[in-house]
Amino acid sequence: MLRKTIFDIIRRALGRPFRQSEVDAIDAALDAEGFAPAERMEAQPGSRAIGPAGIALIKQFEGCARQRGDGTVEAYPDPGTGGAPWTIGWGATGRDHVHSGRIARGTVWTQAQCDARLEADLARYAAEVAAALGNAPTSQGQFDALVSFHYNTGAIARATLTRRHKAGDHAGAAQEFARWCHAGGKVMRGLVRRRVAEASLYRDSR
Repeated sequence: MLRKTIFDIIRRALGRPFRQSEVDAIDAALDAEGFAPAERMEAQPGSRAIGPAGIALIKQFEGCARQRGDGTVEAYPDPGTGGAPWTIGWGATGRDHVHSGRIARGTVWTQAQCDARLEADLARYAAEVAAALGNAPTSQGQFDALVSFHYNTGAIARATLTRRHKAGDHAGAAQEFARWCHAGGKVMRGLVRRRVAEASLYRDSR
């Protein structure tokens, strides 16, 4: 079982977002049991890979913000909470694979470290989407859109959108993207734009 899946199961049982102390405690427990850190998980042989259109969409909305004068990149707070989870590079949160510990205020990476983390995270999220979809017929555009959605929400295993897609209700699945535009209890314009772009890519049957 992937670490992300375990977090999703616990989050559903709690019925609320994690507190940072809970995330740290669960991570520590999984480390003790020998689970690989999420950023080191890779797609299994034969699993699908995100395509150029999906990568471009993710880069467009994640950006690689907070670049400093010396070319390095620093972490920034979540726009919904004004604090945790802190994000760096192309939307990376959680464990700091460069310095160990967790991504937080003051975390700084090089551009190359940001790019390497994106590559590893894309492989992990693509593997999780492929596992959630099973054998459901899925075009490259649909797959790319779902990886972008999962990269941003972590919700591929529980979303109604996934169930509709697997049932072959692609029109209904496309409409589900718009439901995922809240952060910190507020509608975020950036998320609205991202969901529109993902739905458009999903509808692309190529």
